[in-house]
Amino acid sequence: MKKNIEIRWHGRGGQGAKTAALLLADVAFSTGMHVQGFPEYGPERMGAPITAYNRIGDEPIRVHSNIYEPDYVVVVDETLLHSVDVTNGLKKEGGIVINTTKSKEEIVPLLKGYEGNIYIIDAHKVSMATLGKYFPNSPMLAAIVKISGVIDKETFLSHMEASYMHKFAKKPEVIEGNMNALKMAFEEVN
Repeated sequence: MKKNIEIRWHGRGGQGAKTAALLLADVAFSTGMHVQGFPEYGPERMGAPITAYNRIGDEPIRVHSNIYEPDYVVVVDETLLHSVDVTNGLKKEGGIVINTTKSKEEIVPLLKGYEGNIYIIDAHKVSMATLGKYFPNSPMLAAIVKISGVIDKETFLSHMEASYMHKFAKKPEVIEGNMNALKMAFEEVN
């Protein structure tokens, strides 16, 4: 991994983008990396656009600001492509992962000329198949881990299982579904 990777998340309130960014920071921290995971607060409400951020790396992180030139962008809700410039500042060497049922060819015109790597995943399909409800954050979390290579897959999965066991101690029935969502997302993102 390079020194530090910066990730910007775009979602809507209630979709779990903030939670996914914080989970990624927790898991990376538990593997010994330096991390930041934080949301950008504004007048958030259910369904309103939100932004969250991650900085992860082997070197200490001395910057404490929003991320303006991310290596990677995660778009949890494809409708944001019409109203938010999700590729603003996105490095060509990085990539963008989008939750969509559309093909990459259909998505490209919505990315304002971005020429870097584009990845898609149908997080709705993954979450419905594994959780029975639409929770896109677990599939999107696994997708960004895969495309960025920020954490090795097996390390990520074992640390996520431990995190879920702690988080869902009073609801252990949801652990298996979330783990299956992560595993399926690793296979589905392309």
